[in-house]
Amino acid sequence: MEIHQIIKKMLITEKSNIDRETANKYHFEVDRRANKVEIAHAVEKLFKVKTTEVRVLRVIGKKKRMGKVMGQKSSWKKAIVTLAEGSRIEVAEGV
Repeated sequence: MEIHQIIKKMLITEKSNIDRETANKYHFEVDRRANKVEIAHAVEKLFKVKTTEVRVLRVIGKKKRMGKVMGQKSSWKKAIVTLAEGSRIEVAEGV
């Protein structure tokens, strides 16, 4: 799998901003088939940083109602990547 297919987007939320500022952790939406090793290599190659830890969790899609019809949002995978001391992703700074 290519590195551009593994990392879909960077998540910008209140919790991710707090993690980024205090613990140097970045949140990403990743491909459901990717594992921790592939995610770590993709982040290191894309952003030219050194990773120390990768945590992965599956986010189950919520059920939604549109009138009488019940639907469900897609499930997705989230990765929380901790960078080495002194490493920063410049794209996320100032967001």
